[in-house]
Amino acid sequence: MTSDFPEIREAVRRVCGQFPGTYWQKLEDAGNYPTEFVAAMTEAGFLSALIPESFGGAGLPLRAAAAILEEIHAAGCNAAACHAQMYIMGSLLRHGSDAQKKRYLPEIAAGRLRLQAFGVTEPTSGSDTTSLATRAVKDGDHYVVTGQKVWTSRALQSDLMLLLARTTPAADVKRKSEGLSLFLVDMKTPGVVVKPLKAMINHNTTEVFIDQARVPAGNLIGQEGKGFSYVLDSMNAERLLIASECLGDGRWFTDKAVTYTKERKVFGRPIGQNQGVQFPIARAHAELQAAALMVREGCALFDAGQPCGPQANMGKMLASEASWHAGEACLQAHGGFGFAREYDVERKWRETRLYQVAPVSTNLILSYVAEHVLGLPRSY
Repeated sequence: MTSDFPEIREAVRRVCGQFPGTYWQKLEDAGNYPTEFVAAMTEAGFLSALIPESFGGAGLPLRAAAAILEEIHAAGCNAAACHAQMYIMGSLLRHGSDAQKKRYLPEIAAGRLRLQAFGVTEPTSGSDTTSLATRAVKDGDHYVVTGQKVWTSRALQSDLMLLLARTTPAADVKRKSEGLSLFLVDMKTPGVVVKPLKAMINHNTTEVFIDQARVPAGNLIGQEGKGFSYVLDSMNAERLLIASECLGDGRWFTDKAVTYTKERKVFGRPIGQNQGVQFPIARAHAELQAAALMVREGCALFDAGQPCGPQANMGKMLASEASWHAGEACLQAHGGFGFAREYDVERKWRETRLYQVAPVSTNLILSYVAEHVLGLPRSY
């Protein structure tokens, strides 16, 4: 599962070694953003891994980015503070104009600009993205944007937000997926207000309120009305990268559980000698290995420019469930100590649970597989 990109993996582990569990515990206590961690990752060049060398990045394949995120999580850290830059940037790279790429990509690669916020989900539409209500109306050389986004993580720490808004009313298009456009929005734009949302994990998530914000027409990504297809284009990368984080979480849980159950003695013997303790850990390890193969196939197809929707969706589902099962086994093996914050098990347990819900729920993935892989009738 960890045989490729050994030099990159070792370099990631060295950086992560500077940020032990106590660092993340203090951040959670204060509800703060891991500024030092993100700076270290930026300085090491990991966050610009997918940006072409011509724009100051490393120009690495998606599989290398997946290895980076996996190792971050396997080290007990959390890449959620910065992972979005890798897949959000893809929309700009693939569909942005030359002027946009020259203006923004070198600044993002150098860490002088942060593109960490992705404004898609809304309070009323949820996963039904094409029903979003945020409007962008052309007014001369600007678009006037009004609406609301929710669960927009890192908006308070980002300089730019990739925003999906409706430019053509739904009543005027043949399909609801048409008439949606993608914009780069400066977070300092008048009319943009960000409010933090408290959650069960320190994910730095927010609500974004937009009231008559004027966004330059030059910040439109690609063609007007094609934004939904651009977002879909980046979702496969997003799901494969999130799956890789789950694989890293699963490795952390299983390593932690194996070490603890070898050392912890009850009734005169290591608890890891008992099948009731061994079997859940062993099953989670097997599930992680299987999920890793699916993720690896998805990355290979993506890097070859081939369709990878089934692999990306199934890989994300399998990896998120495997990491959760590993977390459950680890917490159970630790008994009461699993709930002690100093062990970090409960923190990682909460963090990995998110990925069965976001960025796409398990039920939506199963619907996708049923319809697009198995050919069953659409269920919604």
